[in-house]
Formats: sequence, structure tokens, C-alpha cells
Amino acid sequence: MSRLPHEFGEIMKRQLSKAAFLLLFALAACFPVIAQDDPDPNSAAPLLASGPDAGRVLAVNTRGWWGGLPSRGSTIFTPSSRTAITIFVSGIATLDSEGPNAFRVYIRQQSGKTFEMQTDNLTETGKRTYAIGLRLYDAQGFRGQPVADGDSLIYVTWRGQMSNALKIGLGSMGKTKLPDLSPAAAKSNNTSVSDYVGYRYSGDRKRLMEQATFGPTTNVDFRIRRIGLRNWVNEQIDAPYPTIPYPSIPQMSTIPPLVCQLTTNPTCYRERYTMTPVQKWFFQEAMYGDAQLRHRTAWALSQILVTSGNTITQSSHELAFFKILSQNAFGNYRTLLSDATLSPTMGQYLDMVRSTKDNPNENYPREILQLFSIGLYMLNQDGTPKLDSHGDAIPTYSQETINNFSKVFTGWTFCNQTCANSQPGIINYKDPMILVPANHDTTSKTLLNYPNAVGASIPACAGCTTPAATANYAQTSLNAALDNIFNHPNLGPYIGRLMIQHLVTSDPSPAYVARVAGVFDNNGSNVRGDMRAVVKAILLDPEARGDVKTAPRYGKLREPVQLITNLARLFPARDFNGENPSDGALAPHVAPLGQNPFYSPTVFNYFTPDYDVPQTTLNAPEFQLLNSGTAVKRTNLLSILVFEGITPNATDSLRGISLDYSELIPAAEADASGGQLVDALDAKMMHSTLTPAHRSAILSAVQAVPSSNPALRVKTGVYLIAVSSQYQVQR
Repeated sequence: MSRLPHEFGEIMKRQLSKAAFLLLFALAACFPVIAQDDPDPNSAAPLLASGPDAGRVLAVNTRGWWGGLPSRGSTIFTPSSRTAITIFVSGIATLDSEGPNAFRVYIRQQSGKTFEMQTDNLTETGKRTYAIGLRLYDAQGFRGQPVADGDSLIYVTWRGQMSNALKIGLGSMGKTKLPDLSPAAAKSNNTSVSDYVGYRYSGDRKRLMEQATFGPTTNVDFRIRRIGLRNWVNEQIDAPYPTIPYPSIPQMSTIPPLVCQLTTNPTCYRERYTMTPVQKWFFQEAMYGDAQLRHRTAWALSQILVTSGNTITQSSHELAFFKILSQNAFGNYRTLLSDATLSPTMGQYLDMVRSTKDNPNENYPREILQLFSIGLYMLNQDGTPKLDSHGDAIPTYSQETINNFSKVFTGWTFCNQTCANSQPGIINYKDPMILVPANHDTTSKTLLNYPNAVGASIPACAGCTTPAATANYAQTSLNAALDNIFNHPNLGPYIGRLMIQHLVTSDPSPAYVARVAGVFDNNGSNVRGDMRAVVKAILLDPEARGDVKTAPRYGKLREPVQLITNLARLFPARDFNGENPSDGALAPHVAPLGQNPFYSPTVFNYFTPDYDVPQTTLNAPEFQLLNSGTAVKRTNLLSILVFEGITPNATDSLRGISLDYSELIPAAEADASGGQLVDALDAKMMHSTLTPAHRSAILSAVQAVPSSNPALRVKTGVYLIAVSSQYQVQR
């Protein structure tokens, strides 16, 4: 059987020590195969056309091609940004809006390096047949190119599906044997489509649950089957939130009083001066909440508009900011920008509360531009960088721009006296910041300038002779500055791509980004920034949907929080004794994996969105958390969680956690061979994509456990799937 190179899995292997590699990946090659028909007939894998030699791509020099499907082409090409060639794919149907950026063309060389080619044009040459014009240099490497080292392999991906891989001669051609990279066409165990009667498209439903929730559950699967994907997404957007009530945490003095210090009252200190109560609530809502999509979206937004318990030491303060994110998760991004800007938690974290006309602070102005809205460089609508005449990226702003925005954001501080949550001697982090007019800069400001710019300049205030006049000018200036940012053309592709990365796949195609950015710009009713429409567009896009995705670079590493909550929902989490729901005290166990919730190490989040795996052009943000140490810690935590459960902590009365496998016990008891159990786990955890080799390895391990111990058989199967690279990469 031909196999697909799961590039994320390969990266995981390289990060591990030899011992950890043997432990994690001795199971199988772990390459996914198609389990059942794709629910969208237009999302079939493209078929790359071959020439007279069936193993070699049909390709022609674009300059001499006059249209149509040629009978033969050239066999040798010189890698260069000036070398333009055309290849041909069939068996697919594109949307009217899809162009060359919907297709990604890769060349894998004998060295093992993979290069993404620059696609330039797309021409329909017949029914469900297209010509793709490309240049032989790496689009992601900025003027890089593969070397001329003879035969290489070329393949195409589209909507997360991979074509067959064929040879292409670069500089020369030869008889070097190359690995078969083509994805397998079907399962070869004894499972047929008829076995899925009543469960058609179950893989797509479970993929949706992994993207839109903190993990699949049987009840949610039944609900989606009953009402359909689109109706379920709408239902989730309108669902009451939260299911688990927010913790009621009083605001405290900045310095812990004697009765609440770590040495005198560790419980009080933990509940007031650490993120523990917010973390516990967060995990409980993730495991048991009904409004999963809002919670998942708010969590994604919290990793874009970042604040952190490393600076915001009181749990009540961090909770107040998370409420802003959850309340605006399906609102308008302009409102979210405004609420985040005036949040005292954000003001404290990025120093806006201390920014005055005599000492303006750059931190918030810099980060609202770089991280919360438009990014460092000008973007095309599809998220690719705009380049100047020298081929260099174009900055979105300068230091002078930062200086001018800094003046706009002066004068705001905590509302400690006149607001609903003001208390004597307590800094108020719950109500929006208020203006101290005497501290606001009233000089002119020059902001972002772009075509049809909104509010590119703010004049000086000639009439600011009273506090009221200054306050009115300051508020008007703030609104103008936020409008200036909000209407920048980068905002849709920048935020759209970030949200796709958090929910669906780390390295989306430019066409996917462009479609989402288009919805951000206009939700269909001439409304810009409608996050309800944006999230729906992300989840219902053809690149997101489908029973299985075969493109090697499709998907995302499950971040530590999601890795644990996915299992806690698949196998309903209880406390250690199995008697009550878990109290959600999972953060101390997730933190060693590189993600301590609400304690982001920097304003850049736990991982940066532009992180590329070293020595590759693979954009994979979550992989910044993965190294040989954290990979082993993942394995150890999964072993404890699956086989034993996390024990209670006697010091602070936290109840621990265990997983409920009762749904799988009947399958383990009914079949002494273990086959039914492994197939049930395959469907439940892997969307029915286990390869025969992977299935065989797990089955052998399950059979080594006496059939008289069905619970241990279940745990063994769950563990072996959970630690595999195929499961740890959400696809």
C-alpha cells in the first residue's frame, strides 16, 4: 500500500529522543487513509496528470503552451524563479472564486527537503480539468528554490486533499528510486462503506467537533447527525454561556493582607492571588459546558489578545478580561478592540494605565497593531505578503506611527472611585478604564495611511480648555484611532488566518484565508468584522470539511490544553473516585507541557503564529511547544491519565480526575479477539483512519491483555492511540 508522508508526524519524531521515539511511534507509520466517501463531491483529491511515462508528471514550459491538454511535455526543467511551467490536474470542480492560490504545489527532493512552488495562474482546460501555472522556486522561502539534483517528486494539494505524486526532472533525470508519496485510496482491513450505514460522514462530524469544541462526545455527535452541521453551528453560537457559572472572586488589595498570605492562609492566597479558580472553571466549562463553540472561540481569542497571570496576579482580574473575550466572541471585532483597549487588565498588562502626555508608553500601541489587528507587514487578501519592487515585504507602520498612537492612548487609568465595582483601597479591574483629562495628549496625530484610509489623522484640540472638552476630544480620538485600525485592509486576512490556525489547520491555503477574509470584510449584509459570520465561514469552508484530509501539511498539533480536554470529553471525565464531575484542577498537569492556562509567558502567546519548524518552510505554531522534553512529558501524562487517573491533592483538597470507559467495555467484552474494541476506538478517536499497520500493532497489544480484563484492554487501546503522532496531530 502506498503511504502518505505525515509531515507533522515526521517533525514530532525528530523532536523526540531515541527512547521516546520508540515508545511513541513503534506502533506503525501512522499514515491516514480514506475511510468513507467525502460528504462534498467537489472535494475529491486532485489527480495529477502524467505523460507517456505513467510515473512522470505531464508538464510543459508555459511560454510555449497554447492551451488544452498536451499529449506529451518536457521532462527536464531548471529550478529558477524565471522558470514557468504548467501542470495539469483533473477530477475536481472549483468554486467560481477559486484561483491559483487554492492549489499548493510541492516538490520533494532526494535530500528529503520539501519546497512549495509559487502558483501563478489557473486555467480550466476541460470538464473538471485544470492547468496550473507555476514557477520553480519556493513561494514560502522568499526567492529560495529547489536544487537541480535530478528526479524529484511533485504533488498538488487542494482543500486539504493530496494528489498522486509523480517524478519531475530538475536539471537532469535518472533512475533513482524515490519513495511513493501518494495517499492510499481506501482502507484494506475488512471495513466497507456499508459498515457505516447510519453513520455517513461520521468522520466529518468528529472533525468538526475537534475544531469547534474541546473534544467530541457521543451526545454532540448525535445532535449534529440530527440537525446537520450548519444548524448545529448556529445553535452553538446562540447557546447560553457559561454552563458552569463563573467563579465569584472578590477583588483584593494589591499586597495580600496577612489573612491571605501564602504562609498564613495558602487556600485564600491560591484562590485570590493565583489563576487557580479561573483555571478550574475554564477546564470544567471545557469538559462539561454546552456552549462549546463560544468557549473554544474565546480561548482562541485569548491567545491573540493576550494578557497573563504572570503580571495580572489576581484571578478576578484575569477572569474579567476573559469575560470580555467570551462576550465578544460572536460580536463585532471593532467592539472587541474597544473593550480590550479600555480593559483595566489589558491596561495593566501593557502599561496603558500609566501612559500620560508627559510620559507616553509604547507597549499597548505597538501590540494592538502588531499582534491584535494588522501585523508587521502589508498583506494581500489571501494573507500572503505584499512585496515591493525589490521583492521585500512592506511594513505596515513605522516607529513614528507608534509614537502617534501612543499619544492617542494617554490619560486612561483605573476607575477606583466612581464606578460600580470601585472599593476603597482596592484597584478596580472590573469596570472599563476612565480618562484623567489632564493626562491626555491634545496635539495632532498621524495614524495609519492606506487606500481610502479612515481617520488617518487627528487634528490638535484647539478648544480643550476644560476637562469636559478634553475628555470629549480624547474619546473622539480613541474612536478615530480604533476605526483607523479596524478599517485597515490587513485586518481581515490577519485575524482570519489566526482564527483558522487556532481552530482548524496551522498552514491554511491562501484561498481559504481569502474566503474568510472576504467574510470579515462583508458578512453579506455590508457589515465588517462580524465574528459570528467569520467563525461560521472558518468551520464550514470546504477546506475545513470532509471525512478525511490527506495533505501532508494539513492539520495542527493538539495544544496541551486541547490534548487533555479531548480525552476528557471522549471518555467523560469524573473525579478520581469516579463519583462526581472533576473540579477542573488540571492546569498543574498541563503546565509542564508548555501551556499553563492564563499564564502566557509573553504577549506573543505560548507560541507565535508565524513559527516555522526549523529547517523547513512548515508553518506550525503549536510545534514551538514540542521538544524532546515536552514530548516525553506528554507521554507520561497520558499514561497517568489513561491508566490510573490523576490523584487528589491532599494539601488543597483538589479532587483529581479519572476517565470513564464504560461506553467501550461492551465492545471489549463481546469479542475476545479485540477486533471490535480496536474498531470502536478507531471510529471514536481516529475518524476511522487507522492504517492496517497501526491497527495491527494496537490489536496485538490489546490481545496481550487477558480478555478477562476488558477495562485494561480498553485503556491499553486508548493509550496507544493517544500517544501516537497520528492522534496528537488534529487533522
